[in-house]
Amino acid sequence: MNEIIDLRSDTLTKPSIAMKDFMLNCEVGDDVYGEDPTVNLLEEKMAKLTGKESALFVTSGTQSNLLALLSHCQRGEEYICGQEAHLYKYEAGGASVLGGIQAQPLVYEDNGSLNLELVKSVIKPEDSHFARSKLLCLENTHDGKVLPLKYLEEAQQFASENNLLLHLDGARVFNAAVSLSIKLVDICKYFDSVSLCLSKGLGAPVGSVLVGPASFIQEARRYRKMLGGGMRQSGILAAAGLFCISNNINDLKKDHDNAKLLHEGLSTIEELEVLSSDTNMLFIQVSQDIEQALLQYLKENNILISGYGQLRLVTHRDVSSEDIHKVIDVFKDFFKTS
Repeated sequence: MNEIIDLRSDTLTKPSIAMKDFMLNCEVGDDVYGEDPTVNLLEEKMAKLTGKESALFVTSGTQSNLLALLSHCQRGEEYICGQEAHLYKYEAGGASVLGGIQAQPLVYEDNGSLNLELVKSVIKPEDSHFARSKLLCLENTHDGKVLPLKYLEEAQQFASENNLLLHLDGARVFNAAVSLSIKLVDICKYFDSVSLCLSKGLGAPVGSVLVGPASFIQEARRYRKMLGGGMRQSGILAAAGLFCISNNINDLKKDHDNAKLLHEGLSTIEELEVLSSDTNMLFIQVSQDIEQALLQYLKENNILISGYGQLRLVTHRDVSSEDIHKVIDVFKDFFKTS
């Protein structure tokens, strides 16, 4: 049976044998008591990597973002974010349902940033009619686009001048750092808190880490318990994250290179509009009358992609350059015969 080339997401990676061995042999304890040495080590290393005082290992990026919102904002306060931001659009409304926190979404710029003048225009005045504007949330990367460091510096200054805290949904911030050839701390230093996923391009089977000041993480730990996120011998999961940050970060460049290879190959097809990306995501526009036929043809040839209207292809560590060449060939074959 031919193997599936799965480009739907970089969350689809499978643990390597070396990672599973590392998980199997890790030392564990009860993390709710703060006694799991592997979790503690992961949190220490992630705090150091990001230049923050403290870190908290959690189940997912969704939980990590929710903990940040709950810890930064009180009921009746608001966070400002992108209209297409993951923490606003794809996380089931957790902040409003569980925290009584209002969202103020804005349209992203083409490069994945938020126009700071537009942000300024929606900051609420001190008036009993309004929710209190408390937090500005950015996303890096957004649709594979990396936020420039100059913009991050401007956003930090803007937040300070306007009495806002600054949170980063850094689900793919490792990709951003590799793309810019800089250290993770060079991005994270601009933010009060950062959520980082281990289970995307890095290849861990589960887990995210929230970083920030010690008092903020202490509050987030309380909310994690409230949400049922307190885990016991979770070192076996944290070990995967430790393995990833020790072995897999630099491999992200291969994913970026494969995305560029895919972009070059698909751009030669007249019927496709291929949108550029800085990292491991590619978006293509195709006419609606052939979209379903294309998806079906790809599936019949053991290739899976996601989306509708705008299709998304995501490279990751389980996809090789040989796989990319096959994907390009199958796309070309479809348009030859259609």
